[in-house]
Amino acid sequence: MSEDEPTPSGPRPPERPTSREDAPFRLDPDRAALAARRARPPTVSPAIDTRRYRWAIGAFGLGLVVVISVVLFLTRGVATVGVPPGHRLHNFAAPVATSDLVGSANFGEPCKLGYLGDRALNTCLLTRRGPLVLAFFATGSSACVREVDAVQKVSREFARTGVGFAAVAVRGSRSQTAKLVRTRDWTMPVAYDLDGAVAAAYGVEICPLLELAYRGGVVKYRLIGDRWLRPPALAAKVRALLQR
Repeated sequence: MSEDEPTPSGPRPPERPTSREDAPFRLDPDRAALAARRARPPTVSPAIDTRRYRWAIGAFGLGLVVVISVVLFLTRGVATVGVPPGHRLHNFAAPVATSDLVGSANFGEPCKLGYLGDRALNTCLLTRRGPLVLAFFATGSSACVREVDAVQKVSREFARTGVGFAAVAVRGSRSQTAKLVRTRDWTMPVAYDLDGAVAAAYGVEICPLLELAYRGGVVKYRLIGDRWLRPPALAAKVRALLQR
């Protein structure tokens, strides 16, 4: 800018973040745009006395909940937890908790995200190579953590068979997840579900929850419950994946 040009007025634009944490790399740009829209300050409206309408609003809301519940029960029955046998896994790519990759899971053509390498858990790439054992857990639950311990132990038994093993943390912080990976010596990829998108896609409501899929991603077993915390029981199911 020359000395004759006027100095621009108004507020200075915010400085660009310099650290990696301040400028996260998002796997899914659509989610980044949604987060930006949610971050906009709300519009302030004049205060309105709504006390006399509250009973009507409450009655309407209760009726709406009842109607939705009935419709869901009639059309879907009991809510589905996980992907049932015979269905395909929901492919996604999500940052590995101990990597430098930051962002939400990507469900749009994750097989094309091979350039992310071992920084992301990519179910599409894993099921192309062979069968997959996928565990969902919460860092604050001891039973869920023992589930991943069992999967890790079984993974050593099948290290040379082509079966892939992975886990997704659906609760807790990323730092907690990374700490567990290191302290419990988990060597399989463990992803962090930043905004719960993976948990929502799989209907994760309880754990232990394990999905065992053939090569190609079709689910063979959906395992729920403490029984699968025992490595021998889980190993027997993994062997069945290799018999196809």
